[in-house]
Parts: sequence; structure tokens; C-alpha cells
Amino acid sequence: MKKIRVLIADDHTIVREGIRMILTAQPDIEVVGEAANGQEAIELTRKLRPDVVVMDISMPGVSGIHATKAIKAEMPEVNVLALTMHEDETYVFQLLKAGAAGYVLKRGAASDLVNAVRAASKGEAFLYPSVAKAVVQDYLQRVEAGEERERWDGLTQREREILKLIAEGYTNQEIAQKLYISVKTVQTHRAHILEKLGLHDRTELVRYAIRKGLIEP
Repeated sequence: MKKIRVLIADDHTIVREGIRMILTAQPDIEVVGEAANGQEAIELTRKLRPDVVVMDISMPGVSGIHATKAIKAEMPEVNVLALTMHEDETYVFQLLKAGAAGYVLKRGAASDLVNAVRAASKGEAFLYPSVAKAVVQDYLQRVEAGEERERWDGLTQREREILKLIAEGYTNQEIAQKLYISVKTVQTHRAHILEKLGLHDRTELVRYAIRKGLIEP
């Protein structure tokens, strides 16, 4: 079994040790390195090419947000999972703008960290439900305000419903149950949405809903 290769970046040794213990206890995860600051995280990512970097955002010197931007610009295939004490929506938007695949709260459960690493390794977004809903609502408000009119007008009402549910993290099966349609129909709609928006997979679709209008041109 191919293991998920993880780099841990945090300026507190005890935090890194705790994360390492949680992750190495999983049969599908391998910790390949540790960084004590943002600059070291960039350099080790360049050297080790991990699948996922668990990045503490609040580090002295080069911040985790700056390091995330640098890593994603140079090595877009590496997924960064932000580790933060903050649950403020505006703060989370900054992380997503920097290119993070999602975030984990330091006070969260160990299972959150493990699930987030697994999701990030597949390029999937990991957001807590409260923030995910806020992100989707922000996107929809932009649509109503006309900021996304050009692309949004290409979707049918049903496709809009499905886009919203996908962005909120529902699976094909759950969407089918909610809308009383077949899973195959959901898959067809999803394919049409991707085509109309010029995207390629679920990850890009979720990130489009999260980041459109939040990232600098």
C-alpha cells in the first residue's frame, strides 16, 4: 500500500511530536520530515516532495500563509493543509486564497487531522461544516449580485442546486437522496457543470466555489 507522505511544519516541538504520533499511528500515513518555520517548510517541501504539508499558519519569520503561497506557486502538486487556532471565516478565506486545501483547528479532534490529511492527499477540500456553509453562502451572494453572472447563467436551476450541494461537501449518493434523483443523473449533471465552468474534477469545482472572487486576478 502506497502511504501518504506528510511533512509537518510547526514552530513548537511538542506540537510537531503530537501530530507525528497521531499520523504515524495510521497504517496509510508516513511522516517524512519536520520543519520549524515557514522557510524551512518551503525548502524541505522542495527536497522531499511530500503529498501533504501540515502547515502551522502562525510561525515567526516566514508565515505559514506566505509559505503556502510559495509552495503552491512552485509545486502545485503538493497539497497544503493549514493548522490554525482560528475559526474566523475571514481568516479561513485568507488560507484558501493562499492555496490551502483546507484547515484543521488545533483544538480539533485527532480524527479531524487524519481525515483532513487523507482528503488533502486526494486534492479534496477539507472544511468544517460551519465555515463550508459560510463559504458557499458568500459565493451565492456574489452570484446574486451579478459578480459571477457570466458563468452562472450557463447553468440550469438543477445544476445550480447540485453545484451548491457539491460545494457543501455532499456525496453523489447524498445529493441523489436529497433531490430524489438517481446517482447516475447526479453524475451526469456534475459532468455538465464541470464542462460549462471549464473545470476538470470535483476538487476544482469545490475550489472554484470557495475561491472565485476571493483571489487576486
